[in-house]
Amino acid sequence: MAQLPESVQKAWDKMDGPVIFTTVNSTGRPNAIYATCVSRYGDDLLVVADNYFSKTRENIQEGSYGSILFMTEEKKSYQVKGTVTYHKEGPVFDDMKKWNPEKHPGHAAAALKVEEVYSGSEKLL
Repeated sequence: MAQLPESVQKAWDKMDGPVIFTTVNSTGRPNAIYATCVSRYGDDLLVVADNYFSKTRENIQEGSYGSILFMTEEKKSYQVKGTVTYHKEGPVFDDMKKWNPEKHPGHAAAALKVEEVYSGSEKLL
C-alpha cells in the first residue's frame, strides 16, 4: 500500500495557502480548483471537503484520477497523484465533518488515494 513519505507528511503540516485540486472528466479534460478545507486521513489519503463542487463532483463520480498540489511555508512544492473516491457517509466523511468549518455545507469528502508523489520534478513515490 502506497503512503505519503514521512518528509511529505511533515511538509503537509507546514502547508501555506490553499491546495490546487485537479480532476479529469471521462474525455480527459482537466478541472482545477483551489481548496482550503483539506486534511490528511491516515498515511495514504488526502481529503478535500466538497463544499461547493460542481465539475469536480461530476469528474469524481465518473471515476476520476486526480492530483493535489501544495506549497510549504518555505515555498517548496509537492504534488500527490492518485485515484479519487467520493464519500457521503462512513469514516472518511465523518472525519471531514470534524474539521470542515460549520459555515460550509460539507456535502461529501473527496479522498485522493496516494499513488505517486513529487517534489518539483523529483519523484518521491
